[in-house]
Amino acid sequence: MRKLISSQSPFEARIGFSRAVRIGSFVAISGTAPIAPDSNVAASGDVYLQTRRCLEIIQQAVQDAGLSLDSILRTRVMVTDISRWQEASDAHRDLFGKVRPACTFVQVGGFIRPEWLVEIEADCVAD
Repeated sequence: MRKLISSQSPFEARIGFSRAVRIGSFVAISGTAPIAPDSNVAASGDVYLQTRRCLEIIQQAVQDAGLSLDSILRTRVMVTDISRWQEASDAHRDLFGKVRPACTFVQVGGFIRPEWLVEIEADCVAD
C-alpha cells in the first residue's frame, strides 16, 4: 500500500510531489527546503538554522509515516556553498548524533529559491 505524506509545502501541488512516500516498510523523503511555517524562507543567510528547519520538517514527515528518527538510514545534505558544510553538519549531528545514518554532503548550483542554502533528503526503513 502506498501512503503519501504532506507537509503542506506550497510547492507540493505546484510540482506534483509528496513530502514523503511510504510503501511497506520503506519511506522516501523528498528534498526538504528551509520553509518556515508561514511559507517564507526560514533563517535567511544562516546555514545552521536552515538545516535545523529542514530537519524539523523531515522529523515531522517521519513521524507522520509512523516511524521514528531511528528508522532513518540515509540522509543527503545539499548545500550551495560547500565551504559552509560544517554549519550544516553541526545541525545534522545535533539531531542524528546517536542515530548516525549514512550521510552525503554535496554542493549544488542552487535551489528553487536563491535564499535557500540547504536542502535535505532522507530514506527510512521500518523495523
